[in-house]
Amino acid sequence: MQVTETLKDGLKRGYTITVTAAELEAKVQEKLIEAQPEVEIKGFRKGKVPLAILKKQFGSRLLGDAMQDAIDGAMKDHFERSGDRPALQPEVKMVGGETWAEGQDVVVEMSYEALPPIPDVDAGKITLDRLAVKADEGAIEEALKNLAATAQSFTEKKKGAKAKDGDQVTIDFKGSVDGELFEGGSGEDYPLVLGSNSFIPGFEDQLVGAAVGDEVSVNVTFPENYGAAHLAGKAAVFACTVKELKKPVPAELDDELAKKYGAEDLAALKGQIAERLEAEYTGAARAVLKRSLLDQLDAQVKFDLPAALVDAEAAQIAHQLWHEENPDVHDHNHGNVETTDEHKKLAERRVRLGLVLAEVGRKAEVTVSDAEMTQAVLAAARQYPGQERAFFEFVQKNPQMQQQLRAPVFEDKVVDHIVAGAKVTDKTVTKEELQKAVEALDEL
Repeated sequence: MQVTETLKDGLKRGYTITVTAAELEAKVQEKLIEAQPEVEIKGFRKGKVPLAILKKQFGSRLLGDAMQDAIDGAMKDHFERSGDRPALQPEVKMVGGETWAEGQDVVVEMSYEALPPIPDVDAGKITLDRLAVKADEGAIEEALKNLAATAQSFTEKKKGAKAKDGDQVTIDFKGSVDGELFEGGSGEDYPLVLGSNSFIPGFEDQLVGAAVGDEVSVNVTFPENYGAAHLAGKAAVFACTVKELKKPVPAELDDELAKKYGAEDLAALKGQIAERLEAEYTGAARAVLKRSLLDQLDAQVKFDLPAALVDAEAAQIAHQLWHEENPDVHDHNHGNVETTDEHKKLAERRVRLGLVLAEVGRKAEVTVSDAEMTQAVLAAARQYPGQERAFFEFVQKNPQMQQQLRAPVFEDKVVDHIVAGAKVTDKTVTKEELQKAVEALDEL
């Protein structure tokens, strides 16, 4: 077996792998001998079938297996000897594949981009501010009021009162398009909170100012992307009758409110809110610290990047942004999304930082434990209430999904490893200062 270099240009590599006919024949013979004890053919006892008969019956199939084993072995030996780590799966092509015949040498062309040498990170040169915010009484009270608003009830307004945003109107309605009632467009005794945006855009606005007993013609146009295709983009009229009008009454800030949210009393609910707020602040502060760390790594460590990785990442970014701009398209049956210089610039940063963090983690022997992986799966499963078991089974059978869940855990552990060696200053700031720091992340 011979491996001959044909290309070495930057990170690009090319090799020719030659497996001689004799080597291939030896591999087939080896597989025949290995299989012989388990083979049973009519006329022969198990394990006593002559190799010549085995070869005649199974030789063509074993030849393919032997060829694949030989090529895989040659590639493995090459990477172990050279120390190369391919950025993506190597491209392997058999020379003369359609005209190759048994008894000939097998020649394969292998090409790939090698991962570049990654310079060491000097964590001691990284300076970070670790922000901390305490949940003050004002923030706790604000959160309590929001809970009270969520738990609000409604009480009837005075006779003759007019509806305004936040009020609840109970209506009968009949919807028509071009003078014809349409299916699903009618309802009775429907409680609608004005300003909730639960109906078609513009519907609720036209009921502001109405009183009990009023009949209101609401004119709206269904959105172009409306779920029912026969109504999308159509102008409609809803004949509405206002039957009841109620105003919102926020829940009292007392022990009863606390019990609705699973707390023993109001003091316990305040404690839970404080913990939740501080957890949110801690998460936001970590995002700020992590961005600062990544920015400094990006400036500190420079090296050539595999073009294939950058192109693949740029395409992924362009595809993701396209879907964010076209949220109504849920499948991938659309035309090719062109990448821009901006996509490529962002892709270069992501690829560079990904390689740096992976190398730091490899050298530091950072691993993701089974317990940490289980927690990651549990967290992801919460996004699918009622389908947790199905999600777990999907993850177990899907290595790619497992990697998607493992990657952020690994990255966070590597970040913690670097932070441990960096110069970190703990700073207590206000909620507003933290908010400004978070908003600045989107501007970069």
